Amino acid sequence: MRPHRGALAVVLGLVALVAGATGLYPVLIKAAFDAFAARDADAIRLAPLFVIGVTAVKGFSLLGLTVLTNRVVTRIEADLQSALYAHLVEADLAQIGRESPAALTQRFTTDFAFIKEALTRLSTVFLREVATIAALIVAMIWIDPVLTIVAGVVAPFVARPIARIGKKLRRVATSTQEQIGQMASFVSESLAATRVAKTYALEGYLKAKGSAAFEEIRRLKMKSANARGRLDPLLEAGGGLAVAAVLILIGFRITSGESTVGDFTGFVSALILAAQPIRALGNLNAIVQEAAGALQRTFDILDEEPRIRDRPGASPLQLGKGEIRFADVTFRYGGDAAALDGIDLMVLGGATTALVGRSGSGKSTLLSLVPRLYDVTSGAVLIDGQDVRSVTQASLRAHIAVVSQDVSLFDDTIRANIAFGRPGASDEEIVAAARAAAAHEFISALPKGYYTRVGTGGSRLSGGERQRITLARAFLKDAPILLLDEATSALDSESESLVQAALRRLMAGRTTLVIAHRLSTVRDADRIVVLEAGCVIETGRHDELIAQGGVYARLHRLQLSDDAGAERTTAS
Repeated sequence: MRPHRGALAVVLGLVALVAGATGLYPVLIKAAFDAFAARDADAIRLAPLFVIGVTAVKGFSLLGLTVLTNRVVTRIEADLQSALYAHLVEADLAQIGRESPAALTQRFTTDFAFIKEALTRLSTVFLREVATIAALIVAMIWIDPVLTIVAGVVAPFVARPIARIGKKLRRVATSTQEQIGQMASFVSESLAATRVAKTYALEGYLKAKGSAAFEEIRRLKMKSANARGRLDPLLEAGGGLAVAAVLILIGFRITSGESTVGDFTGFVSALILAAQPIRALGNLNAIVQEAAGALQRTFDILDEEPRIRDRPGASPLQLGKGEIRFADVTFRYGGDAAALDGIDLMVLGGATTALVGRSGSGKSTLLSLVPRLYDVTSGAVLIDGQDVRSVTQASLRAHIAVVSQDVSLFDDTIRANIAFGRPGASDEEIVAAARAAAAHEFISALPKGYYTRVGTGGSRLSGGERQRITLARAFLKDAPILLLDEATSALDSESESLVQAALRRLMAGRTTLVIAHRLSTVRDADRIVVLEAGCVIETGRHDELIAQGGVYARLHRLQLSDDAGAERTTAS
């Protein structure tokens, strides 16, 4: 709230007006009853005018308070959401990977609903009701100090159980929000896998698991509702005790002549008027505790600094030949076993180096170290002799283009998705990049051409079309270092042929690191590196490795056998 001090100062002024007007109600009632008892004609005529004036001030102040508070709260909510999203965009892959996208997305909806509600109540209900209670207490003290002390004795007996309920609500709210995040992740995952679920007849399993998740959320919500439900009886009983004590004492004081009927009506009016804001504050405690759990989850993310950052004094990358060296590189994901262990490898500038090996051998991990998606556990990754950790991330990634099997397209136009490679590129440059990627023909055939929206994740395009758009993006970026990760693994033969031809054009003259399961796609590489369990076990050209009869040769024979079997099956 700190950036909105000016608006909040106005809010406080309006709160003071509302509270002051409310505090005048019992004083006016006392004065009116005393005037009636004294048969003061002038006072009786003026009383309605005073009431109209006080209620008008309170009404207009409440309107201004509501409008201004909503403006401040929605601004704070938007700023906090922007800060959380910006932090996630800048966060390390390891941090984002700890939760599913659906669970993270849920923070922007469910969690912020709690936070917004609490902010709204704190800015209006809390300030207004505290000020109102203060004004009413002043009025009660002015009318009768002794009765005020008697009424206040009840407060400590009610406050302690309310505080205990609030702490319980905070714990339950945190558990509920975490469970809702898990439920959102489960629903998103299961709906995305509908084809698999139906093929393997998993409907029963999914329904049972979904019911269990929803039942757990229902159970937690019931705990919260039951805890909240205990607040009103506590407040009602406390208020009843206070009124009863006042009635007993004031009865004696009136009969003894120490108080008037006006004192009685004014004081009881103030006590009754105070009951509503006291109850509102008791319920507000529950809302604030629930929001505190949501805020804690939000700030746990915001307070986690990314580990991959520019070092103080980091300089731009000075690219020469584009040589990449992995110098005794070891890498671990958290506390797991080494994914890469003692890698010593030189990738020559302007040449194509292929990485092959079984799944889990460390190929994709090695590729991820070049643009600093992760940092090495030990050793160093050097580009033209410069440690990638000592240069700015912006300059490092400006020199690298990536094309992978996991095609990343945003729900925008085809033109925009290609232009991400070089923002500000002209239409002519975008079309030239699409032509080079063998994408211009199918784009031109679409009703809106380059301004066709691709859908979520590119859902309105085929796999081959999506891959060619990402290739066009890489062509447009025109980076001297190219990383290819299984770029054709999920394509049919025709699409693969088009993409392979585009890839050969893209790779020409660039330092290229390429991963491919299909060894036929890397046989022309300048160098082939075979990985096994995170270690380099063979290097050489295709013919050299075949002649050695080692791991690469065995993988090659297995693929030839599989391809031959597939061809026989197709023919039959």
